[in-house]
Amino acid sequence: MYTLAILYPGYSAEDEFPALEQLIPETSFRVIHTWEGSTDHDVDALLTLGSRANLVPSAERARKLSPDAAMWACTSGSFVYGREGCREQAGWIEEAAGVPSSSTSLAFAEAVHHLGLDRVAVAATYPEEVAAHFVQLLEEDGITVTALSTYDVPSGEDAGRLDAEWVLETARAADLTGAQCLLIPDTALHTIAVLPRLEEALGVPVLTANQVTAWQALRLAGHPAAAEGLGALFSR
Repeated sequence: MYTLAILYPGYSAEDEFPALEQLIPETSFRVIHTWEGSTDHDVDALLTLGSRANLVPSAERARKLSPDAAMWACTSGSFVYGREGCREQAGWIEEAAGVPSSSTSLAFAEAVHHLGLDRVAVAATYPEEVAAHFVQLLEEDGITVTALSTYDVPSGEDAGRLDAEWVLETARAADLTGAQCLLIPDTALHTIAVLPRLEEALGVPVLTANQVTAWQALRLAGHPAAAEGLGALFSR
């Protein structure tokens, strides 16, 4: 059994992790809520969300679970710190949890490289000024963002109320000209159940926040990160 500690802010789509347990045998995704307040898609609020003062106590709680790996399961609360800041965050968590650690933003970049790709389109729930930080992080990692679409969803709580049809429509509306895959960030968005339909509809790999978070957690834990029904990322 692989135990993965998922440091998750607020209450939006944390139910995706029990769903992942049903798709990936011998895994236990233990969700630790790092934040009880609102998760506004605002740069200053996100910097607070991903601060050392907020993450370290949660990582210390994770340590008591004896996990095999730990993840900061928040895209916007990591990418607002930039590429090097994300690595610092992962270091805070790793030191406090005592196991290999990373974050959703770093996992997105790792997943793109794992698929052997370097040109992506992004469809983001965030306002454009927030999403621009994600684009910058990807480009600092050698990944070209061919197109960015943003949807001004005010908070994680609002994103958590969006349904599968919204995700599908958003994906279909993305400009994939010159892109090798589509990235849909935001761990507050429910995407796991709709992954096969997304890739079938678009004809390219699709990477979503909770998917890449789980994938990176498993890899850090020494798991092969292969499973049916979770898209191209889990089949390679």
